[in-house]
Amino acid sequence: MISAGIEVKISRLESIVEQIGEAVLSTTETIERLAERLETLSVQVEEQGKQVQQQGYQIFALCDAVQTLAESQDSSLQKLNQLTKTLDQLTSLIQGADD
Repeated sequence: MISAGIEVKISRLESIVEQIGEAVLSTTETIERLAERLETLSVQVEEQGKQVQQQGYQIFALCDAVQTLAESQDSSLQKLNQLTKTLDQLTSLIQGADD
């Protein structure tokens, strides 16, 4: 009787240890999959960071180009105004000479 009771307890303990082992293996596999996913996400975030940095450089270059264009346009507008004034003066002189 005592032997049968001990065998039942040992069998239960073996079953419990087996279940714990399966749980540990399952948990380990899950952790490994999560680690792989985390690595993938880390690589993706790093790539996106590089893309954002590159876009930042492109935006800076674009702003610089727009500023240069605005300055050039301002210079052209000043020259056009000067040309308009000169043409007005020539027109006035020509009209004055006709009178």
